[in-house]
Amino acid sequence: MRATAGRVWLVVGAGLGVVVASVALGVAYGEQPLSLRGAFGADETATTVLWALRLPRVLLAALVGAALAASGSMLQALLRNPLADPFVLGVSGGAALGATVALALGLSTTALGLSATSLFALGGAVGATALVLAVGRASREAGTTTTLLAGVIFNAFALAAIIFIKALVAPDRLGEVLFWLAGSIGVESWAALGVTAGLVLPAIGVMATLSPRLNLLALGDDDARALGVDVERTRRWLLLLASTAVAAAVALTGLVGFVGLLVPHLARLVLGADQRLALPASAALGAAFLVLADLAARLSFRALHAEPPVGVITALLGGPLFLALMVRRLRATPS
Repeated sequence: MRATAGRVWLVVGAGLGVVVASVALGVAYGEQPLSLRGAFGADETATTVLWALRLPRVLLAALVGAALAASGSMLQALLRNPLADPFVLGVSGGAALGATVALALGLSTTALGLSATSLFALGGAVGATALVLAVGRASREAGTTTTLLAGVIFNAFALAAIIFIKALVAPDRLGEVLFWLAGSIGVESWAALGVTAGLVLPAIGVMATLSPRLNLLALGDDDARALGVDVERTRRWLLLLASTAVAAAVALTGLVGFVGLLVPHLARLVLGADQRLALPASAALGAAFLVLADLAARLSFRALHAEPPVGVITALLGGPLFLALMVRRLRATPS
């Protein structure tokens, strides 16, 4: 146990180092390079760019990447399905529907540093999560499968509602809706970042604390019960924590795909299936991956004279990488 605990802290330390390095790169480079020495010195312009533009954006990318990847790692272990994604719980559908309504109505109210779009997205995600978990709990065959089926059904309903709203929305607002749905990292206020961090970081921390039980759940419900795990209660807590982290993330950025699907595979490839190692590693790698993907989106402005949504970058990077991992896994599987 001592060796395992030491390895966990080694992974956490290495993960933090990767995150710090990626954040430093994300802050230093972009459409124009930024001198960190000048930003912390007498260059007022560089200081303003650092604290008002670069650092809030990079930290938001890190928080969102960590939330999506940690939730994806947890869900893939809980469901014993490597294709599980953080959005299967209905969070994405609720957030997208809420944001679409706010954008279609042209709302601009702010509260707690969050825009109306973010507030509606957060409210939609929370409402969808509550509905999906309630359906799963009320079912006679309550369990993960029922909950996920409810999430898939709600996502389908939300997609239909979004298409209906898009058909009615004014053309000048349709572009905003499509851009939000594609997933984008913007510059948020420090208050908004505080709210997001206050939801995401505790959720990841508790998921990491529950990772030993998650390892037992991965063996199957009967085996976990025999080893003293309260299966239903632990499962509900894990699903609620994942939904909270993902809801806080997508409320500010929209739907950023592949982070929660690809990054946990990379973490397990290096560290194995033990969630005490894979979950914190996924959070760190997810943060670094999205920071670097956002950096790639900003650097592409120099050539394209336009900045693509970061969700497009993660899809372009994540799709081929995920296919390569699948091919490698199939080749390694005995026939």
